[in-house]
Amino acid sequence: MPEKKNLDINDVEGIEEICVEENKIFDGKILNLRCDKVRTPSGHIASREVVEHKSAVGMLAVTDRKTVLLVRQYRYAVHEATLEVCAGLIEEGEAPAQAAEREMQEELNVKARNLYRIGDFYASPGFCTELFTLFVADGLEKSSLPQDEDENVSVVEISFEDIPIMIKNGKIRDSKTFAALSWLMAKEGIAPE
Repeated sequence: MPEKKNLDINDVEGIEEICVEENKIFDGKILNLRCDKVRTPSGHIASREVVEHKSAVGMLAVTDRKTVLLVRQYRYAVHEATLEVCAGLIEEGEAPAQAAEREMQEELNVKARNLYRIGDFYASPGFCTELFTLFVADGLEKSSLPQDEDENVSVVEISFEDIPIMIKNGKIRDSKTFAALSWLMAKEGIAPE
């Protein structure tokens, strides 16, 4: 059994890897790619591929009917249609809550009277810098902004009671949506399937 102690998760002493050579391979619109050389704590030199990605927000839109509003869209990278919480990149100069409000109007055609920050997490910290801020939104009212030109999303309403079986059956494969719906299940006392 591991020894219990007060662990400061931000203390990197003895585990930090130090960059000794940074190699930028690609500069893109929303991400950049680096292949760095790092010195590990044991002194070895290792390669680390890093995707530098802009920060993003996701919103779990909850209706007063005990349903959630998700977006269905085609994701080229995985060649699948996915069900996801409404999400998008935080634009330059925008606070996460402002990005959340804008994205909900663009993708769901609603705005929220109440927007609560659930938390922040890295999408995939083994190789990607994308920091994701997740919100829950309720008190929804009709309000829309034009969708981004490269987006084609439709709104899907899912009942709370259908969430566990959808997760179990692989209908929810997007990590931010999996996290948001799992949070909602815990909050509402909904048992997994």
